[in-house]
Amino acid sequence: MKRIVFFGDSLTAGYGLQQPDEQSFPALIQRELNNTGLDYLAVNAGLSGDTSASGLSRLSYWLSEPIDVFVLELGANDLLRGLAPAGTQRNLQAIIDQVKSKFPLAKLLLLGMQLPLWVPGQRAAEFRQLYQDLAMTNKIPFLPFLLDGVAGIKHLNMHDGVHPLAEGYQIIAGRVWRILLPLL
Repeated sequence: MKRIVFFGDSLTAGYGLQQPDEQSFPALIQRELNNTGLDYLAVNAGLSGDTSASGLSRLSYWLSEPIDVFVLELGANDLLRGLAPAGTQRNLQAIIDQVKSKFPLAKLLLLGMQLPLWVPGQRAAEFRQLYQDLAMTNKIPFLPFLLDGVAGIKHLNMHDGVHPLAEGYQIIAGRVWRILLPLL
């Protein structure tokens, strides 16, 4: 069986869900894999609170077993903590480089985050651009905004306004699936 590793933060882990092993977007992707008869295991390597730096520091554990597809979703916590976008980009590039080095045949997918357009300043502009730059530099497919169609919609999010409810994850999984399926 081939392995898809979903490497991210609370948005991957399914923070706050009653049943993240069934309701997170990696779990919903596993359901799609099963329904289509594709012989893949979706591994949820999400860790709530992870920044790009902490993700980089825990990556070696996830590289200890074969990976066929690596889905990278990190950076939102960097933004929330006010970290410099250039550092986020360096860390994400280092993650991509390590995955490619260890598993040169693995396919990669980058899941991006966006700031609302009303957030001003150079840091906001750099953050908006870093995912596109990483995808272009590494020639990997990417979803520009993981929370597109979910962010800011009250009935799709928890009371914190940041983390999706199960209904929100269904939308997210559908968007990720459309980009992931051609890689399989």
